Amino acid sequence: MKHHLSVAMFALLAAICVFAAPLLAQEVAQQAPKGWKLRIDRSTSASDPDGTGDANLVTKGSGFHASSPKAAVYWNPANTASGNYSLKSTFTLMGVARHNEYYGLIFGGSDLDGAGQSYLYFMVAQDGTWLIKRREGNGTQEVSAKTASAAVKKPDASGMSANTLEVRVMAGKIDFLVNGAVVSSVPKTGQAANTDGIYGFRVNHHLEVQVDGFALANL
Repeated sequence: MKHHLSVAMFALLAAICVFAAPLLAQEVAQQAPKGWKLRIDRSTSASDPDGTGDANLVTKGSGFHASSPKAAVYWNPANTASGNYSLKSTFTLMGVARHNEYYGLIFGGSDLDGAGQSYLYFMVAQDGTWLIKRREGNGTQEVSAKTASAAVKKPDASGMSANTLEVRVMAGKIDFLVNGAVVSSVPKTGQAANTDGIYGFRVNHHLEVQVDGFALANL
């Protein structure tokens, strides 16, 4: 009897381990990326309020998955760039938002978790437009106005779209590319003068975005 009981218990434990293994693997895959931070930008618009819950970033697949009921900037303080470089990533929008919200790259950042936050950002939206701005403290300055481009992929019937954004910083200018096409080229002057600093990405509120191939290369 004891022998049969032991065999039965062993079989039960083995079955539990087989069942738990995928759950454990999924839990590991959903961990927050080590060293990364986020900063929330709360909506002040009564007609476009934030969603419920907190913004969240986890590792998923070979990249990151950002869920942002509130707009957020995501970065790792160890990720800094200077001189001539290319910053590139593919952003997959997981579903259409009720408002036209933007997502994309940030670079030339400093004091991102302080009152003097500063960074440039290059983003796209589900309506097929892109924009470039400079963030300074709680305000923004326009570098290039919201512009429609055939290079920006809009969501398909499933509500998803994938856009590869790239910023090429050179000695006297910055090229901005969407899916390999240059949509803007601006001189490194004025609001676009400072490109050295922290790089990361931004996802506005009500968006869920998968971020893959996030990488920096020297030019």
